[in-house]
Amino acid sequence: MITYNTLRNWSFGAITHQYGEIDVMRYALGCGMGADPMDDRELQFVYEKTLKVLPSMAAVIGSPGSWWRIPETKVSWQHVLHAQQDVSFHQTLPVSATMQAHNQVTHLHDRGVGKGALAGLKREIYDEGGRHIATASRIEVLRADGGFSVIDGIHDEAPERLSDIPKNLTNLTEIDLPIFPQGALLYRLNGDPNPLHADPVVAKQAGFERPIFHGLGSFGYAAHAILKSCCHFEPAALKRLALRFTSPVYPGETLRFSIWRRHPLLVNFQAHSKERGILVLDCGLAELA
Repeated sequence: MITYNTLRNWSFGAITHQYGEIDVMRYALGCGMGADPMDDRELQFVYEKTLKVLPSMAAVIGSPGSWWRIPETKVSWQHVLHAQQDVSFHQTLPVSATMQAHNQVTHLHDRGVGKGALAGLKREIYDEGGRHIATASRIEVLRADGGFSVIDGIHDEAPERLSDIPKNLTNLTEIDLPIFPQGALLYRLNGDPNPLHADPVVAKQAGFERPIFHGLGSFGYAAHAILKSCCHFEPAALKRLALRFTSPVYPGETLRFSIWRRHPLLVNFQAHSKERGILVLDCGLAELA
């Protein structure tokens, strides 16, 4: 069983992350950019001639990877699900850089025996000159690790969830973005080797019919959709992107985004699996420059 003090005080150390043009292009391809190779607006994210960085790449920079799989955490890593992602972009990402990231566990909330637990994590990213580049926060559900507070006697309040999208919004835009059938196999090359996204046996052990797409991959697709619909594909226009993951997404599906521009600097959105008609991304929030 997990213990509160072990996870809340987990030391990740400073993580140095160096990336270049190939990494930038691979990330954008994994988020659906370049699906139309004749579209110059998408091409600028996957072709070095006028390369730009998809802002959501900040969510993978300086990641500690699948650290839940370290035996000392005692986490049932096969049952960990990404529930929420929230990234504030303080600076536009350069096409090549060396970054330093500082990760910490900010919350560990016990839902009770048989009900799982919630973990909140936060990452601050800085460039070599000390400029604050981005802040990335996430909530993960430890589905098989509830009940630890019965032994420890302590746990945190649940990390803050995003607000529901207001009812009866107008100015609706809809965008369909297909995920390649091999999308998870491509996206995992960004530094998330969790076999849940590649190995059919592991996926079935975790309760899924087949390997699922990465939550952060769907997050990248959301950035793609917002840049396309609200930002003229200009990365500097996106200042914050946040969403909840409400259901697994499978490679080969199409994400149908519903986007509401509430005023020039604030957007709400959600996404359904077009094929299954299931809500997969909710409570989406984008703040614009």
